[in-house]
Amino acid sequence: MATVPRILLVDDEPDLLDLMELTLAKMGLETDRAASVAEAQLRLAQTRYDLCLTDMRLGDGEGLDVITTASALNLPVPVAVITAYGNAGNAVAALKAGAFDYLSKPVALDQLRALVKSALKIPEAALAQSPSRELIGQSAAMQDIRERIAKLARTQAPVHISGESGSGKELAARLIHRLGSRADKPFVAVNCGAIPETLMESEFFGYRKGAFTGAEADRNGFFQAADGGTLFLDEVADLPLSMQVKLLRVLQEKKVRKVGATTEESVDVRIISATHQNLAALVEAGRFRQDLYYRLNVIDLVMPSLRDRAADIPEMARFLLSKLGGGDVKLERDAEKALCAYAFPGNVRELENTLERALALCENKRITSDELNLAPLPTASGAPPGSKYPLQDYLDQMERAAILEALEQTRYNKTAAARVLGVTFRSLRYRLERLGID
Repeated sequence: MATVPRILLVDDEPDLLDLMELTLAKMGLETDRAASVAEAQLRLAQTRYDLCLTDMRLGDGEGLDVITTASALNLPVPVAVITAYGNAGNAVAALKAGAFDYLSKPVALDQLRALVKSALKIPEAALAQSPSRELIGQSAAMQDIRERIAKLARTQAPVHISGESGSGKELAARLIHRLGSRADKPFVAVNCGAIPETLMESEFFGYRKGAFTGAEADRNGFFQAADGGTLFLDEVADLPLSMQVKLLRVLQEKKVRKVGATTEESVDVRIISATHQNLAALVEAGRFRQDLYYRLNVIDLVMPSLRDRAADIPEMARFLLSKLGGGDVKLERDAEKALCAYAFPGNVRELENTLERALALCENKRITSDELNLAPLPTASGAPPGSKYPLQDYLDQMERAAILEALEQTRYNKTAAARVLGVTFRSLRYRLERLGID
């Protein structure tokens, strides 16, 4: 017989405790109550709970102390906090400390029920598992990333993922989704840089039949498609300011209005955003709204570049070769050394492209450094990878990085990438061939 979930309610207002207890009892759940941080800490140490809901302000401390206790005891229990109305600072602090979610006072019972339903979907095993198979490498940087992702999966806080092109930002976003309470709901990835500005509102929010020429039927947008799940906004820095205003309002109100509609509809999505650009610098330059920046960047996750974890490259290369169908192909020692010494401005994506090309060229199921066709590294001057000398090698690396970045932004549409780079399609094709980019 399945065990009835048990929830710990922590608040020093008896009336609110009574209300929450009655509401949860009607959902068939068992509850315990605590009126102080000390009492909550004692109960957490003695009883296994499936969820803890705590007020942010208590007579002998704060809800953050309860979160800290659960973490120190290594408990898998998600902790949600109740904050004073309009106090976004407390909510953000709680989410950064590891809170699962938060409610504002006065507590709306429908929001309480929704939070509890969401929290209780988290299987205990999922909280403990690590996404090691997808994020290859035993470097300190990758161990830290895996630990961070496991923690972020336990919250509903917006996450902003930064890092160079090809460093695995979308992979990290998908893992946060898969390990969290929304795993059985949609994960919708959107490349913000690939949508024409004139279509953005209808693509994000949907439209009604007859809203404009060609709108022959009602259509949902990205927010409706991701309802209950996660919406991943890749290259969010590419959103024009006009769309940033509309996005901010949706994140604040949790409601969208389709183009041509007269009413709004509620949506429940977790937002994960990413960009290779420096959002803080864009805010300073006036190209990104500061209020939206703070909404998106509640918790940040920085993906390391491949050159910053060069020790992981041999393991990563073997994994990618197996993925490409070359599991029985041997990577010779000189090839491994060449890969580890290369700067990889395109990161993991460039490594995969390099290996795919080498797999097609190799003989006798052995890949040597010659088959890798890497850009030449400085030798006579003894300059390290990434050095500005010799000049041509440095310029080639910069050109390769810019082209790969443009290709990523346009989902590898070469015509669109040429337009982004400000060159002709013929010029781009020549550069791709010269640099050995497939």
